[in-house]
Amino acid sequence: LKTKNITYFTSLTRRKISLFHVLQIPGSNYNKDRNAFHTRREYKSTSTTTSSSSSNNNDVNDKKKEAFPNSSSTVSSSTLLESSSQAQHANEIEKETTIDNVTSTSTSSFMKALPPSCLPYAQLCRFDKPIGTMLLLWPCYWSTSIAAAPLLSSSSANSQSVEIIRETIDIFQVTGDPKLLALFATGSFLMRGAGCTINDMWDANYDKKVFRTSMRPLACGALSYSQATAFLGLQLTGGLAVLTSLPHLEYCFWLGAASLPLIGVYPLMKRFTNWPQLVLGLTFNWGAFMGWAATHGSLPLHNGLSVVLPLYAGGVCWTLVYDTLYAHQDKVDDTKLGLKSTALHFGLKNTKPVLFGFSTLATGSWMLAGYNVGFTEPYYYIGCLAAGSHLFWQVGTADLNDAKNLADRFKSNNIVGGIMFASCIAGNIAMCAV
Repeated sequence: LKTKNITYFTSLTRRKISLFHVLQIPGSNYNKDRNAFHTRREYKSTSTTTSSSSSNNNDVNDKKKEAFPNSSSTVSSSTLLESSSQAQHANEIEKETTIDNVTSTSTSSFMKALPPSCLPYAQLCRFDKPIGTMLLLWPCYWSTSIAAAPLLSSSSANSQSVEIIRETIDIFQVTGDPKLLALFATGSFLMRGAGCTINDMWDANYDKKVFRTSMRPLACGALSYSQATAFLGLQLTGGLAVLTSLPHLEYCFWLGAASLPLIGVYPLMKRFTNWPQLVLGLTFNWGAFMGWAATHGSLPLHNGLSVVLPLYAGGVCWTLVYDTLYAHQDKVDDTKLGLKSTALHFGLKNTKPVLFGFSTLATGSWMLAGYNVGFTEPYYYIGCLAAGSHLFWQVGTADLNDAKNLADRFKSNNIVGGIMFASCIAGNIAMCAV
């Protein structure tokens, strides 16, 4: 009997040590904090009933098998810790992907390869969700490309024949200055990341109560506010470097700086107004001003604002469409927390009719921008209709209670942005041949 008791005690001790290794992995604070959070979610009912305790024990055993596939009682503690840390690092990436379904498969492999100390910063700037960067970038590209139209029109008027135009016009003159396109791509990545950092700093206490956002680094405690603040400083410094690299520096600097208040206050809008998506649209489409200003150095009323304002307004309406659909994913949690959104404001009954209206306004505004810049051939307008048709498809096929359906339509807006950029290029090419 004494021998049996000693054997049972030894087995129980080993089991407790193994459980400790699975749930409390030493190493980076990131893995430790995220694992602790998931532990609370997955094992919070262990003390309530015998059946739930048994179920949790099975889960723990499964985790042990996954973490220690070749382990035995003779394996060293350091080997177990190393294997467990690697397994849990991969598991947390998969859980994050499941929680937020706009993660890109193209960046997931890169995220898995990051060391644990870098992973929370990459997630804070949404590196694994590049769709946000693209949605910020496309208005910059539209404006840069369409800003080339007056230059092409001038070249056409001064040329003696179409053949001369074809010899003097290269691809970069119809797409826009390649240096500007590269700077805007870099700036969009940095400033979108900075916006996400600011958003998470404002919303950490809310994010931890919303399932989709509960594993964001600040919400789950993987990063402190001081770490996030230092990272934000780096992002803004990089954004400033891009801004000061633009031509017509003084004009572009003050125009770009004018967007900073919008970037700072947007995360607060869901507390005070039913239209936070409108503020997001005003922020995300600021590039419509920047592309033209960087090309021409000014925004005069005629052949400046007359083109850019409709382009900007169309982008704002576009944002209202895609972000209202996206906000329907969080409507239950937002209601519980007292937060506001256009998804809640319009409701299930009115969301689609209202978004069909915004889709129509977006299409019409984009067409007006082309008309004011002098596009006379139909190619640009056909592209606008194609982009508008895609918006109508999104709204018409959206299931407002299906998160995956909504996320898929949100990500498809990269196509809308690409169609509009191609339309601007087509309009420029047609202008060359006139």
